Amino acid sequence: MTVAVDPVSRTGFPDVAGWLRGRAPRPVLTAAVLLFVLSSIRAYGKDRTGIDNAVVVRAARALLEGGSPYADKRFLYLPGAVFAAVPQTVFSARVLFYAVPVVTGVLVAVGAVLALRIFDVRADSRLAAATAAGIALFLPFHSLVILGNWTAASVAAFPAALLLARRGQWSGAGMVVGAAIALKPMLVPLLLLFVLARRWRGLGWAVALPVGISLAAASAMPRPGLFFTRTLPFLLHGQDAYARPYDASWPAVLPRLGVPQPVAFALAALVGAAVLGFARTRWRNGGGEGLRLVECASLLMLAAFVVSRPSFLNYALVVVPSLAASVVERGAAVRSVWFWMPLVPQLAGVPWPGLDTAQRHAFRDVVMFGGLAAVLALTAWRGRWGREEPDGVVTVSDGGYSLCSDRVSRVDPEMR
Repeated sequence: MTVAVDPVSRTGFPDVAGWLRGRAPRPVLTAAVLLFVLSSIRAYGKDRTGIDNAVVVRAARALLEGGSPYADKRFLYLPGAVFAAVPQTVFSARVLFYAVPVVTGVLVAVGAVLALRIFDVRADSRLAAATAAGIALFLPFHSLVILGNWTAASVAAFPAALLLARRGQWSGAGMVVGAAIALKPMLVPLLLLFVLARRWRGLGWAVALPVGISLAAASAMPRPGLFFTRTLPFLLHGQDAYARPYDASWPAVLPRLGVPQPVAFALAALVGAAVLGFARTRWRNGGGEGLRLVECASLLMLAAFVVSRPSFLNYALVVVPSLAASVVERGAAVRSVWFWMPLVPQLAGVPWPGLDTAQRHAFRDVVMFGGLAAVLALTAWRGRWGREEPDGVVTVSDGGYSLCSDRVSRVDPEMR
């Protein structure tokens, strides 16, 4: 005798993946989009917006006036970013004040939609509405739109590259990663993803594009050598006293807790290397290609966030939307409540006495980066994907349950 029951997940709870994939009611979707838009333009309430973008625009103006962009110690990008910022020099500061938060928000929205597409989730789904609302309340998003940081380009490029890789278009993925690195070298850790996948042509594109663009741009500007003599030392030393309190990397945070600098760096290097090892383990575990790509790539990025200086709050937006989208996949790390715990301190409106100031926010940020890395690493270590069949089919013989095509049937032991 066979009795059909509702679909369930491996944990025994109803599997809501199908419900999340379904189309959201229009009022819900409209409310989520409105919340996202209002959060994007919250920067208009500040006296200044686009502070980080202004640094790149100032470097572009210096180039047009015959100077070296690297004369400004706060311009930390590769030479190609200067020429990418040149079109902004024709606009007034007032226009940029209103335009930069909107463009930043659009890039994040594009990244969120691409993250959903990795798992074949439609842009008007219930999960899309939840993602839009969640990002709107996410403090890293507030930081990104207020600063106008060029991390927004990586927020869109990260899921775009993974989506192309999932479809087998690794050369295209390499081009996306390479173009993003040419603007801001944030996605450099993703080069290891091509190595793990042994996609050498894609890796070639990811390396050749930023190198070629940087060399061409450097040849067209005065004193490009300042990048090596001034910018890199400034960056590797954690910038200056102005930026250091916002840095959430272990070498920056641990000394603030009394740990000697050499010990802090050694601990960060050890943990970063361990996270890289778990990324390799996650890749070798296999499973659904989309989930494997997202979780492995996220571990690679989080390893860099632990070690690299600086590591700022808004960097979380590179990996969190893609990880959140993976909730529709069985065995995903985000299905653990522990994944979401480090994100709670990053929700707007949640008070954290003593840690609410901008200078102390890094203590919350280091918990977020470290917590996400720990959950992903533990999930990779457990290797739960090896216990699931393709299409999420799980067979449990002892209890007489058979899960086939996301349906559960109770099978009479005497009939088996």
